[in-house]
Amino acid sequence: MSHNTGRDVAIIGGGIGGLTAALAFARTGARVTVYEQAPALTEVGAGLQISPNGARVLAKLGLSSAIAATGLRALAVTPMDGLSGEQIARFDVSAQTPPYVFFHRAALIDLLGRACTAQGVDIRLDARITDFRPDGSFQTADGIMHPDLTVGADGINSVLRTQINESQKPFFTGQVAWRAMIKQPDQDPVARVWMLPGRHVVTYPLPGDRLNIVAVQQRAQWADEGWHHADDPGNLRAAFADASWQIKSFFGEVEQVNLWGLYRHPVAENWFEGRFALLGDAAHPTLPFLAQGANLAIEDAYVLARSCDENVNLDAGLQTYQSARRPRVTRAIKAANANATNYHLSGARRRIAHAGLRIMGRYAPNAFLRRLSWLYDHDVTA
Repeated sequence: MSHNTGRDVAIIGGGIGGLTAALAFARTGARVTVYEQAPALTEVGAGLQISPNGARVLAKLGLSSAIAATGLRALAVTPMDGLSGEQIARFDVSAQTPPYVFFHRAALIDLLGRACTAQGVDIRLDARITDFRPDGSFQTADGIMHPDLTVGADGINSVLRTQINESQKPFFTGQVAWRAMIKQPDQDPVARVWMLPGRHVVTYPLPGDRLNIVAVQQRAQWADEGWHHADDPGNLRAAFADASWQIKSFFGEVEQVNLWGLYRHPVAENWFEGRFALLGDAAHPTLPFLAQGANLAIEDAYVLARSCDENVNLDAGLQTYQSARRPRVTRAIKAANANATNYHLSGARRRIAHAGLRIMGRYAPNAFLRRLSWLYDHDVTA
């Protein structure tokens, strides 16, 4: 029998991590309520990549066919010279199982939301929580709630994180990112990383003939954290004025663009305390240079639900969860931070790095995936 049966679990935040956790807990027999402060379960217009390690969890939660119907199966990852427009190498990911998939965030949120509802999860929108208390209770518009466990899936500015940990100021990485989407029919299902001195651009197609664009620039001027700051597309075009014709043609189509500053937050020291636990960005904000933010949150969600399910003692379950996740997440964040450097090389270092990628692409194309096997081949459901 499941230890979760009859446990009351509150999830703060109806994003990808929160909804995955809600579904995972509900499937172990817990009574789950999701509190989302927005008036609807939506997500900013942006794409994301679900790599095999994240897809394994979603498959285990019964979503394989929904994912195949909603996502776009990726064929390859290709490093590009962002100045000349030349393809440096092509690394095939088409044989990955489960498949590597490109998603629109809103489509994944919708799919998870529907699965949660079908599993009996109570999703409360427009839900403001004003006061977390040491005994694990909190205040909502409907009164004081006393769940057995409250999970903070409330993102980078997590209120619950500051309940459990000393407040730590994030620091600006000296990088800003623009995010945009354009109409672009007949695109190969390939993630392209266009590398330029001090900058890079990642492009990949999404269902519905759209192309997702993330452009990153090193710069001294600070930009606010968060994805919702509108910027003038002319600023994006100016920052990449010397880029290849392909990038210029993409950026010429951009009508709306958001800009945000990239900040490094330390991995939280404590992922739980009493009846509170953290997952995803609330515990370990991740820079977007390994496309693992959503995947790590999905893994967290599954491991948290399973650890609590397998331990009659909640404290032991939460300790198991933190011990299982912290080393892996720390390694992934380190790898993402390293990519930020590798993508932005200039001069001789850039030429040497690109030559190395060309050789790997030509003579050892599988080395790319072997180097990432610790990440992609990992199965938290095993």
